[in-house]
Amino acid sequence: MSRSRTTAFLLLAPAIALFALLTLYPLGRGLLLSFFITDYGFEGARFVGSENYQDLLGDRFFRRATWNTVVFTLMATVSEVALGLLLALMVSRRFPGRWLVIPTLVAPFVLSTMVVTAIWSAWFHYDFGFLNNLLRAVALPPVEWLFDPDLALLSLVLVDLWQTAPLTFLILLAGLQSIPPEVYEAARVDGAAPRQVLLSITLPLLRPHLLLAALLRSIDSFKIFDKVYALTGGGPGQATETLSMYVYRLGFQYFDVGLASATAVVMVVIAGALAAVYALKIVKGGSDVV
Repeated sequence: MSRSRTTAFLLLAPAIALFALLTLYPLGRGLLLSFFITDYGFEGARFVGSENYQDLLGDRFFRRATWNTVVFTLMATVSEVALGLLLALMVSRRFPGRWLVIPTLVAPFVLSTMVVTAIWSAWFHYDFGFLNNLLRAVALPPVEWLFDPDLALLSLVLVDLWQTAPLTFLILLAGLQSIPPEVYEAARVDGAAPRQVLLSITLPLLRPHLLLAALLRSIDSFKIFDKVYALTGGGPGQATETLSMYVYRLGFQYFDVGLASATAVVMVVIAGALAAVYALKIVKGGSDVV
């Protein structure tokens, strides 16, 4: 038994070392820096305790970035899970051309974010963009998609929906295909209507997959940075500035690493709480199904 434990530890040691180096050390250093006023090191740093966290609570820019992040996360997660479910239900049955439809739906997900933002930047163009041309075709006025404070955040949600809804689609399609066909046959024999089958059989059995899709998308949406940086830079004004963008400004533009680290710690705590809630619901959902 002792030898087997030693062998197991030796096999796991490289993974544990990488995890400690790439995850635990940055988290620990960030937590430590959050208690100091400093730039990029501890030389000349001044310990301030919880002052950085108190400053965050009183910073209107932090509150606005938090609000934008929460709104974006909710809109992106709900819309992507809903669209993924709709697409999965549509293509779960076999039909001519299905082999071509599925790769086409998944294609946006395999594109890099910079390619996706370049495509949507062209589509959002006021004079020549695809979306405004559609509006003109139906006699509607063009829209300043990325420069209107009321539309800029929604525009980012559209970009994220186009790129990452295929992920939820694949998760939910796999979940639909794992449901035994005998369940549906029994429901048809009992005379259940399609709506009853969806609400009483499909969705309850699909619950763990729905929760998994929501978990992955909410955490990824919560830390959104690349699309904001590439398309709006946090503007107009602060209309699209998220917490990740706020950390970037503090750390790499204003060199206030202590305050940036405190913001990052808050983000880690919130993301960890989200993951814990979803994980518990997934485990409970799986046990209920069993």
